[in-house]
Amino acid sequence: MPEPRQHRLNSNPLYGELPLELARNITSTNPWWAGEEAVRPPEFKRWPFQRMLRLLKNGMTPATVLRGPRRVGKTVLLQQAVQYLLSEGVENRRILYVSFDELPTLQGIQEPVLAITRWFEKQILKESFNASANRGRPAFLFLDEVQNLDAWAPQVKNLVDNHSVRALITGSSSLRIEAGRDSLAGRVTTLEMGPLLLREIAGLRYGVTVETLWGENGLDKLLSADFWKETILRGRRDKEIRAKAFKAFSDRGGYPIAQEHHDTDWHELADYLNETVIRRAIQHDLRMGPRGQKRDEKLLEEVFRLCCRYAGQAAGQAVFVPEIQQALAGNIGWNRVLTYLRFLDGTLLVRLVPPVELRLKRKKSPAKICLSDHALRASWLQEMIPVDPEGLNANLHLCDMAGHLAESILGYFLASIPNLDVAHFPTRGAEPEVDFVLSVGTRRIPIEVKYRKKIDIHEDTRGLRAFLEKTVYNAPFGILVTLEDDVQVSDPRIIPMSLSSFLWSR
Repeated sequence: MPEPRQHRLNSNPLYGELPLELARNITSTNPWWAGEEAVRPPEFKRWPFQRMLRLLKNGMTPATVLRGPRRVGKTVLLQQAVQYLLSEGVENRRILYVSFDELPTLQGIQEPVLAITRWFEKQILKESFNASANRGRPAFLFLDEVQNLDAWAPQVKNLVDNHSVRALITGSSSLRIEAGRDSLAGRVTTLEMGPLLLREIAGLRYGVTVETLWGENGLDKLLSADFWKETILRGRRDKEIRAKAFKAFSDRGGYPIAQEHHDTDWHELADYLNETVIRRAIQHDLRMGPRGQKRDEKLLEEVFRLCCRYAGQAAGQAVFVPEIQQALAGNIGWNRVLTYLRFLDGTLLVRLVPPVELRLKRKKSPAKICLSDHALRASWLQEMIPVDPEGLNANLHLCDMAGHLAESILGYFLASIPNLDVAHFPTRGAEPEVDFVLSVGTRRIPIEVKYRKKIDIHEDTRGLRAFLEKTVYNAPFGILVTLEDDVQVSDPRIIPMSLSSFLWSR
């Protein structure tokens, strides 16, 4: 008597079959296979959508990796891409979506990516990936949160090396995604997105579409003073909607859920951000770290609290170690703290902007801490600091802290731009510090943030002028980032613009 189908499914997962419960779970998240409707994703599409779709369909590499912090909308983009392909007439059996975010039925399967795709090829596509692609009908594979899998990259490498498929992969851990990308050189293209851009807030919150000035054509335009002058003119032209979007950003931050539910009580939203963004990263991603490594959740929480407290500042060993030892009543050393700082950088909740390296000399200085979103600081510390001009004018005692947050916001914004080298310039002897230095090829652009109502044109540009006067730094001009519009600087080498105009450009 032949053995039951269920037993065979459980006994042979690597030859086109899966455990029954896993097969059911995957089938339920792909309702289009049965001609049923999927969950309808939001209509608003974030900035990577068109580029992501182009890379998925016709990119040079068979796989595209979309990475970013938790809850910035990566899964929504995948759902929107699936919806688009189905509306375009792609056969439903050619689309596979799998979420690897704590799917319990994956346990016990050694190579889940390969096992699931073999099952899909045999049971759903009903022909080989190569045969389908050779007839102009490639399969589209959507693999969500792959960083939760051990050795996901070798599995994807095996898949794309031997099968003609188009894959879109997402992940919330920079460290694990980067490690995988290194072993997939030439096989993946990486896209990165953080919380909402300012012009996205205008679109999501107010329905106003504004085109980006940056485009996709490299970084050379950043070396043109005309580009930055055009940025200022664009900011003036869009002043009304830019101010509204920046006020919304100041009040709620850049996480999509915060702008979608802008009428929700702040305390309720803060609890949501703490649980789904911060604690999720701290508890879940920490647990998914290297096996055998001792990991302290309380220490990581304390390190993140200090990142929030010192956002926008280069607070290093002298600040972190005494405060952590006092808070946790333990002899915790700097190397251990630094490991946890790098872990937070890996979750993409924090960016550590390093000190600049010039003339083969590296200044021994700590990294500048930049948070993914100032709303996370507000939710974790229960301390709201406005960064918009109107809010600050009503709370002048918060200007110093707002200045640090402005540096944090700008630093994360710059560090998220692909292939852009961003550093900070600490004080070097007689040379004053500069908040950020952008390097494009052999040229550099110094950026100074002076986030207050009154600007001392001489004193507040001292760092920029000192940097520009050193010909060895090869800086054609500098940028002064301010709170208000219309700041005037007599030095033609310095371009002043407000933070909101700067953010509005991308």
